Amino acid sequence: MTDTTTPTPGVVTFDYTVWSQRFPSLAKSVNEGLAKAYFDEATLFLNNTPYSLVRDVNKRAALLGYLTAHIAQLNLPKEAGGNGAGIVGRVSNASRGSVSISVDNGTQAGSAAWFMQTQYGATYWQMTAFLRQMRLIPGTAPRPRIWP
Repeated sequence: MTDTTTPTPGVVTFDYTVWSQRFPSLAKSVNEGLAKAYFDEATLFLNNTPYSLVRDVNKRAALLGYLTAHIAQLNLPKEAGGNGAGIVGRVSNASRGSVSISVDNGTQAGSAAWFMQTQYGATYWQMTAFLRQMRLIPGTAPRPRIWP
């Protein structure tokens, strides 16, 4: 379900054809309408306006693609290779007799744990490291306050 309206300058328009070529394993289970809904959800995490911190529209399109794939993977049922309502974290221990499994999400700062649930989220997290840095916006020096 590609947006057929006139594209707004500085805003990424979802293109299912491009997304499905980039993420073919997900495209098998995620139709165009659902992928568009996931894309819309992804824009809640990454601003998709001309005022976004990611000014380059091509870079923002790539980031939104990975974020859309992450959300899609999280919502896929287990039968389709997704997490479903499954476990979170890497498998740290497994056994067969009487079936037991242990997972470890490690010590993740902030919201990193949510992104580390899928390979797409982990890639997005690494690609957006620059957004989690302090930004200095140069301006004029503040006027010193002199107390009489």
